[in-house]
Amino acid sequence: MSMAVATGMVYAQDAAKVSSSTIPASVHVEHDVTYLDAGRVEKADLYLPAEIPANAHLPAVVMIHGGGWNDGQRNGQREINIGTTLARNGYVGMSIDYILSQGRYAVWPTNLYDCKNAVRWLRVNADRLHIDANRIGVIGGSAGGHLAAMVALTDSEPSLEPPGPYPGVSDHVSCCVDLYGIADVSSYLANISMLGKPKSEAPELYRAASPITYVRKTSPPILIIHGTADKTVSPHQSELFDSALTQAGTEHQLVWVEGAPHSFTLQPKQRDLRPLVLDFFNQHLKPAGPPAQP
Repeated sequence: MSMAVATGMVYAQDAAKVSSSTIPASVHVEHDVTYLDAGRVEKADLYLPAEIPANAHLPAVVMIHGGGWNDGQRNGQREINIGTTLARNGYVGMSIDYILSQGRYAVWPTNLYDCKNAVRWLRVNADRLHIDANRIGVIGGSAGGHLAAMVALTDSEPSLEPPGPYPGVSDHVSCCVDLYGIADVSSYLANISMLGKPKSEAPELYRAASPITYVRKTSPPILIIHGTADKTVSPHQSELFDSALTQAGTEHQLVWVEGAPHSFTLQPKQRDLRPLVLDFFNQHLKPAGPPAQP
């Protein structure tokens, strides 16, 4: 592939929002990519610029869907919107499936391991995809926001080292965008099916599944975005996250979307969030100087 990857930020597609049936010609989507062990049914979709110069080293972003850890899919409208936005602005986006509890099964921490292994897969396949393995971020919405934050905060946590096909490969990410995610599982619900036990029986399990447990000053930069009218995940969750990050001295920003309910793309009716999110990723994944090593 030839031609130059877009260097400017692209926010509009002929003034229309991206829908599930509208992928611009400037974006190539590689569907049904296997990124986990053989036999796993969960797959990934890759969003790439349609034309990539042979010597390119693009930043990449793992995208994690929501659905209460119970359902959801990698090709929801939010994920298509995010993936298309990223690819049109010189990124490789990887939207993943991960194991779901479906309201009946304890899947923690395998669901987190799946997300971490997606980061590792990108590093293993960096040359083929023209990716800079040192410039990988993560974004997720709702339950995906929770998992994205967990990926960002636990790369050096021995108790959450993922098994799988990429031993010794780093799952470090350089930054994270948390869209209306759950920061403190302990204060969210008393019984979460993905954990397999109620909080009354296993309070430490709920604490171990909470992003705020792992916040440290050296954590990657985090952008939190939450709607003020969210009735599913209380805005208080993002307030708790903001407070923990502030106390630790972690670089972060909390942005409220006034009047927005739960679960929106980067283009809710209240505000176009693409400039904000792209500016954040550009700052941390397209730096002028040498990238930090994972």
